[in-house]
Amino acid sequence: MPVIFLAVLVTGIVVPAAPASAEVTFTSTVVNHSTATCAEVPGGATTSALQLAQAACGAGARQTFTFTPAAGVAATYTIRTLTAGSCVDVSGASTADNAAIIQYACHSNNNQRFRLTQTSGAFQLIAVHSNKCVAPASDNRLVQLPCNTTAARLWRLAGYTNGGTGTRTFTNPIKMRGPDPWLTYYSGFYYLATTTWNNTITMRRSRTLGGLASAQETVLFTLTRPNGAGTMWAPEFHLLNGPSGQRWYFYYTAGQEPFNLGTQRIHVLESAGLDPMGPYTFKADLLDPVSDNTWELDPGILQLNGNLYLLGTFYNGSQPMFIRPLSNPWTASGTRRILTTPTLSWETVGGAVAEGGEVLQRGGRTFIVYSASHCSTPDYKLGMLEYTGGDPLSSSSWRKFPNPVFQRSNAAGVYGPGHNGLFTSPDGTEDWIVYHANSSAGGGCDMNRSTRAQKFTWNADGTPNFGTPVSLGAQLAVPSGEPAS
Repeated sequence: MPVIFLAVLVTGIVVPAAPASAEVTFTSTVVNHSTATCAEVPGGATTSALQLAQAACGAGARQTFTFTPAAGVAATYTIRTLTAGSCVDVSGASTADNAAIIQYACHSNNNQRFRLTQTSGAFQLIAVHSNKCVAPASDNRLVQLPCNTTAARLWRLAGYTNGGTGTRTFTNPIKMRGPDPWLTYYSGFYYLATTTWNNTITMRRSRTLGGLASAQETVLFTLTRPNGAGTMWAPEFHLLNGPSGQRWYFYYTAGQEPFNLGTQRIHVLESAGLDPMGPYTFKADLLDPVSDNTWELDPGILQLNGNLYLLGTFYNGSQPMFIRPLSNPWTASGTRRILTTPTLSWETVGGAVAEGGEVLQRGGRTFIVYSASHCSTPDYKLGMLEYTGGDPLSSSSWRKFPNPVFQRSNAAGVYGPGHNGLFTSPDGTEDWIVYHANSSAGGGCDMNRSTRAQKFTWNADGTPNFGTPVSLGAQLAVPSGEPAS
């Protein structure tokens, strides 16, 4: 908002009030709320009057825009493109529907001023001269159309600073097509990997959590081994000690092509150094040394009492979660042992499933948060175990919590929340959960599940409180200590 001074009369002296928080310049991608594609200057060209378009995110400078507050007008900005001296413009100052949104030499007229109005967790970009909204046409070029609150006419601005108040926010999803997410904050960046369901392993990197929505998808590795050549799924990566010191170990599930469930096994890559994005080399097929007689899915890593363990799930008539000892990050030192079998009513909706075990350790206590029931149902959810002492390979050393710890929210429109990961904020003061979910009760086990993240807290008894899933588009404060851009 503009800076406003209010005069207050005190014993005959006029005292100016403190100025309100001024809006500030910020730089951001402009992500369509419906398609998760980014507004861009096509090809990054400098051409005057070039019509803007939307395309897959991750193209860098041509998809980056600078929003500068218009003096004296609340919530109104000029928007600069990557071309020096060029601004976003409604061609010819037209007020007609479908007038082109272009880049053009900056000036001070209202067809280069856009009002930001927040709604449904995103923004309308309203041209001041016409009172119409920036929107994609059927050919993905940008035009102005009458404003409404449909997702196609809303835009997410990851760099928005909430009017300069210091409270920065983001909205879910942080990846539209992102099942089975694994997320880590390391050395100034968030790193995110999800199922690709093809023969590539990919990762996104961003300084901000919200920026992952438009970050470039980088291919880290291409699968070629006959026994693990396709349908990469359930990835996660851990910084572990190996014979050469610390390295990133990237665990994933893959099998033979065409897809054959019976051939799916857990595999592992090793990084050359300390960059989570590699480069990586293939290290091993993490097969059970005694009972390699069924598929194994959903790798997880447990470090406890100085020892290393692999978590996963397999088939023995139902789908229990297993634990297997490791002598190093890629070598089993014993056969799998059943950690927990899904027997409770909430673990058996659509099928008896306990999978995707993830470790949470705090205050000397160790929890495993796992996904239960079948992912084809809206009742896919999270359960929890706690280590009670003794041999970690024995199921008697773990107690199962009797109720789910995170599940669907009809009110928020979140169905089948599961396959989680856990991470801490950049300053280490907050705990966060990342998970996938569907936006309708009819969603299933496919690539349409989106990646979401939210903060969780702790109960007085020392157990985690994951709360309830938040709706897509809800404004959430960014993780504590996150840099501005």
